[in-house]
Amino acid sequence: MVEEANALPGRTDQFMPIPEKHFVLDAPLVGPWPSGTETAVFALGCFWGAERVFWKTPGVYSTAVGYAGGYTPNPAYEEVCSGLTGHTEVVLVAFTPLEVTFEQLLKVFWEAHDPTQGMRQGNDVGTQYRSAIYTNNAQQQTSAEQSCGVYEEKLKAAGYGAITTEIAPAGIFYYAEPYHQQYLAKNPNGYCGIGGTGVSCPIGTKI
Repeated sequence: MVEEANALPGRTDQFMPIPEKHFVLDAPLVGPWPSGTETAVFALGCFWGAERVFWKTPGVYSTAVGYAGGYTPNPAYEEVCSGLTGHTEVVLVAFTPLEVTFEQLLKVFWEAHDPTQGMRQGNDVGTQYRSAIYTNNAQQQTSAEQSCGVYEEKLKAAGYGAITTEIAPAGIFYYAEPYHQQYLAKNPNGYCGIGGTGVSCPIGTKI
């Protein structure tokens, strides 16, 4: 990870245009969200495939891809890929808890990738591909930490190493460029590097 003192300076103003509607769900990509909606932020490798995993999950109201967990304000994609912003590629998930719980989303998250690989996911190598959960309240933080412990036991029993996922309170979410939003819906044959371990996560319930 780049040290904060050595990170790119970025920009003081938000410069990224944001599409008005989700290409698949026809929902807004920016709040305010409908009453009762909650949000969470997940990083599990290249955000193209990661976003698709969540927009296909019943109970998810909207998704958007972006950058989080770093130092550089208002970064561009090329800057994030340089490794000099500290950000990882993330998916913002707006969901309705009465239809899908945060614990169910954690199950989707853990099973959709290999959280033991450190600063990479499959063939995608770099700090921007690290696994992370950025939580928006104390309950999400506790649930994420507990699920990590439970799933790590399952992974170790299956021959995997320790989980390297970063779990921390959410900072600023920066929207990625418009062409990244719902990329695999617009480009069905596009690259998807998302793949799980095949180890089931015993939390939540199947949806």
